[in-house]
Amino acid sequence: MDYDMLGMDAVDGVQVKIREADNVAVDFVLKNVDLAFANSLRRVMLAEIPTMAIDLVEVEKNTSVLADEFLCHRLGLIPLNSKNVDDVLYTRDCDCEQYCEQCSVVLSLNARCTGDEVMTVYARDLVVSESRANEWVGSPVITDPDGHGAIICKLRKGQELKMKCIAKKGIAKEHSKWAPTAAIGFEYDPYNKLRHLDYWFEEDPVAEWPISDNAQFEGDPPQKGDSFDYDAAPSQFYFNLETVGGLEPDVIMQQGIRVLQQKLAAVIQELTGSGSGGGGMPGEMDGAGFGGARSPDMGGAGTAYGGAGLDQGFTTPYGAPGAGGGSVWGGAATPFGAQPYGGGGAGW
Repeated sequence: MDYDMLGMDAVDGVQVKIREADNVAVDFVLKNVDLAFANSLRRVMLAEIPTMAIDLVEVEKNTSVLADEFLCHRLGLIPLNSKNVDDVLYTRDCDCEQYCEQCSVVLSLNARCTGDEVMTVYARDLVVSESRANEWVGSPVITDPDGHGAIICKLRKGQELKMKCIAKKGIAKEHSKWAPTAAIGFEYDPYNKLRHLDYWFEEDPVAEWPISDNAQFEGDPPQKGDSFDYDAAPSQFYFNLETVGGLEPDVIMQQGIRVLQQKLAAVIQELTGSGSGGGGMPGEMDGAGFGGARSPDMGGAGTAYGGAGLDQGFTTPYGAPGAGGGSVWGGAATPFGAQPYGGGGAGW
């Protein structure tokens, strides 16, 4: 199937040929664009498409053998459904103090092993416990035949987990847990006619660097002694996109194009000095600036990019990390003196 790209006219000749597609991956060829555009699309699909991921965990009880931080990290990497994620606000755009149903999804994890056998806790045990922006966002992605989902941990008899997980909207440029794709294969010029690559080899480069299957979509292979065109440029690019399950492959492609349009509109706005959306380009452009994908806590007070500092993503019965005095690991005062690990106290 051939699709016109970015709404351009047929005169421009920009085409996308879908070679193979399902609900997990898509293999397509992008034609009649330059290398900069193709690589920009690849990078945007990798890192700037908004998705949902667990960003804050309130640990009420954890008697497993795994530390709170370890479990919180595993929870953050569980893929969550991100369908219609535009219905969810970024944290920085919401009026709430920490999280609410407009900018987050709350999931609860309650598991206790009462038998003699080892109990496995799966992603299916994460339950959406409060209202959310729509019926899809925030639900764990479960695709295995048994309906279990990803393994979170294992519990022995008497061990228990009780956690409150808050999923927020973000992009992979901030943290890889928000990545919509597992990988994106990208190739052009399989025969290396342009000589952009200098293959390292021991004896025979042809034997040690086999030609990929994409070569069958190229013209005739180069012959020894052919003249080299220094001005030649690639115009056909091979993509293989695999999703983690939160968004379908075609949605990732469409969102990638949309985000790229938004970024171009922001550049146009800066160059022209206009306060409007750069000639009707999508992306909620207004006088306040670029309205495209961004991390949930980019800039402002209390974030990693300015202000009071970065929340570590979890709280425990010992107090919120970084709260200043609520933790046994430091703070305003400890049994060993004020802030023994540095700061304004006497210390060690």
